[in-house]
Amino acid sequence: MYSAIARNKRNTVLIMLLFLVIIAALGFLANYLWGGGDWTIFIGTIVGALIYVLIQYFAAGREAVALSGAQQITKADDPRLYRTVENLAITLGMPMPKVYIIHDAAPNAFATGRDPEHAIVAATSGLLELMTDSELEGVMAHEMGHVKNYDIRVTTIVFGMVVAIGFLADILLRMSFFGGNRNNNNSNPIVLVAGIVAMLVAPLVATMVQAAVSREREYLADATGALTTRHPEALASALHKLGEYGRPMRRQNTSMAHMWISDPTKPGIVDRLFSTHPPIGDRVRRLLGSMDKF
Repeated sequence: MYSAIARNKRNTVLIMLLFLVIIAALGFLANYLWGGGDWTIFIGTIVGALIYVLIQYFAAGREAVALSGAQQITKADDPRLYRTVENLAITLGMPMPKVYIIHDAAPNAFATGRDPEHAIVAATSGLLELMTDSELEGVMAHEMGHVKNYDIRVTTIVFGMVVAIGFLADILLRMSFFGGNRNNNNSNPIVLVAGIVAMLVAPLVATMVQAAVSREREYLADATGALTTRHPEALASALHKLGEYGRPMRRQNTSMAHMWISDPTKPGIVDRLFSTHPPIGDRVRRLLGSMDKF
């Protein structure tokens, strides 16, 4: 487990470098097309993206809570959920995270924040109604696993980078159609078309990286949750219910889809190529097939 945490921290650096390369490539392309002989656009793109990601690093947790419509609770507001999280925090020897409830009939949960000292866990009212006590403990142990493994830091940074790349690509595409010409480079239609294609592809590549990163972390959080509770059948049963009774959430945002225990968007066939979650059937089989290891 400690090696997994160390690997997550190393991967965080690698992911940041990968996304910075994509952002730098977009900045270089824009500078080539509209730079007019200096590096103002390239440098501005890099500096702007770094400032944006830094802001996201500290604010993404609150942003995710706002996007989901979650409300912070105390023990008096919902003793069952609060005590479940509290007991898991004591078992894991971790600080007590802030606990939130989302009033939505769709059963789901997520964790966010930049580290265990600034963690947030949230569950929907639909999840609380559907799950037994042991199943709820399994789901929240999965979310606490994301906190313990520092997945929340990775997903927070990925969340900020994906949004930044999409934002940059959108600005550059608008410049392609509505202005920004400062030299003769974009008089060549081939160069201009290649630039537009690159700007369209960059957000897709970023989303695919987001999906790949998130899928592996879901498996790891399942294993961590089962190891914490020593009850993998409960988490497997909860995942089975999420597969059977899951439904799209009323307030959903694709940029934070990877944070939830179950995909809140219920994508179609094409969208599954970019799915942030492995199939629930695979997750259940892995848990039940490794019961003797927990």
